[in-house]
Amino acid sequence: MVTHVRPEAYGDERGALLSFLAEQRGGIRRSVLGLTDEQASTRPSASELSLAGLVKHVAETEQGWVARAKGEPPAVKRDESNWHECFALGDGETVAQQLAYWEEVAAETEAFIRSVPSLDDTFPLPNDPWFPPDEMVSMRWLVLHLIRETARHAGHADIIRESLDGRTAFELVGLAES
Repeated sequence: MVTHVRPEAYGDERGALLSFLAEQRGGIRRSVLGLTDEQASTRPSASELSLAGLVKHVAETEQGWVARAKGEPPAVKRDESNWHECFALGDGETVAQQLAYWEEVAAETEAFIRSVPSLDDTFPLPNDPWFPPDEMVSMRWLVLHLIRETARHAGHADIIRESLDGRTAFELVGLAES
């Protein structure tokens, strides 16, 4: 799991962006190391957030954004009626399944970003009330958005994990390697 982003090869902007995204994914992945599904689903604060829910949310969010950039609908359609479901494991869902799914999503993200002709290529933002109408964003914006979204939730995951058992992501690195 990435804990330090090495300098990119000269001119490899895509590689640099994808490495920073991988680093942030690693922070969230480490947060669930050594926990049962029940522990990972615990909400130790006033927030509705759990580690299991964060893993599910970031995987689903990343998949949805890459699908939109490809001109496809997200695998799971979310709106006000079911938004809360992306932050908790459903019946029969496990953290291991969500991590495996996220790994597939991450591979698809990397393949897609490496395949687009230019990071300046654009796609339309969804027609949702929280986005400006008829707004186009670049592939670069997409990866930066995914880095921001994942980093934000990696911070949440650090706090939740510390609240559960006092361990931090960096203490958990050894677990990942064993």
